[in-house]
Amino acid sequence: MHISLTPELESRVKAKVETGFYNNASEVIREALRFMETHEDWIHEIKLTRLREQLKAGLDQLDRGEGIAVESRSALDTLFDDIKN
Repeated sequence: MHISLTPELESRVKAKVETGFYNNASEVIREALRFMETHEDWIHEIKLTRLREQLKAGLDQLDRGEGIAVESRSALDTLFDDIKN
């Protein structure tokens, strides 16, 4: 596989190798990809946690009788339009 990097990124990869922590550019790229995966997993967990918090808040409101009854498709469309605006 051949990968093209901008001069700035290539310089950053070379600098990482020069620290001695990595033996070659491939190790730097592999580590960066692992970090990216970990970061994406972390962001996913944050979003999931936030969604759960919002769902709990909504369920708590329903339990307190603060829900909105939607009787028709047009009422649902109106509700979503109000949320968007």
